[in-house]
Amino acid sequence: MPMYSALKRFKDDSERSRVVKKLLLLRDQLDRQIPAKTATDTLLLATWNIRAFGDNRRAESIHYMAEIVSRFDLVAVQEVAANLDGLQKLVALLGPNWDYIVTDSTEGTAGGGERTAFIFDRCKVFFRKMAGKIVLPDTKLVDGKWQFARTPFCVAFQAGWFRFILTTVHVYYGTSSSEDARRVAEIDAIAKFLIARANKENESYILLGDFNIFKHSDATMKALEQGVDKNGVPKGFYIPQAIREHPTDLRQTMFYDQIAFKLKLDNNMTVFSEGQQKAGAFDFTESVYTPNDLSVYVKYFDEKYTKDKTEKQITTYYMTNWRTFEMSDHLPLWIELKIDFSNQFLQNIPVIDDEKTVSTANTQESTPPTPSATTTATSPCIGTKTSKTFHLTTCRSVPTEQNRVHFDSQQAALDAGYKPCGICKP
Repeated sequence: MPMYSALKRFKDDSERSRVVKKLLLLRDQLDRQIPAKTATDTLLLATWNIRAFGDNRRAESIHYMAEIVSRFDLVAVQEVAANLDGLQKLVALLGPNWDYIVTDSTEGTAGGGERTAFIFDRCKVFFRKMAGKIVLPDTKLVDGKWQFARTPFCVAFQAGWFRFILTTVHVYYGTSSSEDARRVAEIDAIAKFLIARANKENESYILLGDFNIFKHSDATMKALEQGVDKNGVPKGFYIPQAIREHPTDLRQTMFYDQIAFKLKLDNNMTVFSEGQQKAGAFDFTESVYTPNDLSVYVKYFDEKYTKDKTEKQITTYYMTNWRTFEMSDHLPLWIELKIDFSNQFLQNIPVIDDEKTVSTANTQESTPPTPSATTTATSPCIGTKTSKTFHLTTCRSVPTEQNRVHFDSQQAALDAGYKPCGICKP
């Protein structure tokens, strides 16, 4: 919960009243759309590209941003400016239990002087004392000739039982093409680099941030997933369906931001299950800086954007420019992860039962729980309409309800032309 004592120091009574009313609306929306934080069971992870985030926001906007960030446990932030005053004001509002880790600014035209940061609640998230930027060796440069335009930031964290390395990126944009060659090459390079590292380490990797992906069918998304096997399972990073279905620009047409996983956990530990846990993109414009608020804020515009301008021009400036520099032109993308594996850990410890030792512990690259001995061809299953695959009802890849087909048996799914999921292997 943010510290709102600073509201009393607002000199403009009407502004203070507006902020209080808007905060109440925003809090109500957050209560309805974001799961409640837990002490030990779950981690609420988010990524948010906050447009040119320096000391350029009004105090009103910082309060709204703090309310949003406070609903998560760990937030990756892109486009932090060289000037850290805005970030520091935001964290100060969050209170003494919150902290942040930030990179230095990126030099060069392509990097734009940007930083990336992680903001985290120390009551839930533990920094594991490892942080660094990823610099490619000469043999693995982007398209054989470049380093990353903005260096990926890699930090080790732990929340509950879940130990992971979080890497945030703001991928090169380049041209307006959905498949800009350098953008595709950057995503391919970071994906391959982290996959190779994950394959030789006993660590779980999460890659998140602004990838500038337009749509799922683009080469940019394929570079992140590194192709799929015959069952439609990504060979590289796995992106839950609950993340894939949410665009993150204000018009909600582009899938710029993503949260992707390459996990290594005990084989009966699953951090995310489709249908059981939640994910989404939070549209703050339902409560603050709404389309109907133009008349309230026009007095804050520079005169050059209003003098001799038509109503349409002023509206366009407010919707696509002014409010995006007060909040952002991206929506926060978030996911709820399970982090309490106490029962699973205990179940993996050898025990004596009728004088027989039983143990099923086995660490491997993370997959959902394997089918039980009672799973048969007559067991009910769930199909995914778009990929024509079917899953165990407990599979993490079970799609959202609108993309589901329910089958009475696995044989019925096969007869309908569906193929088995490569993750839960029914």
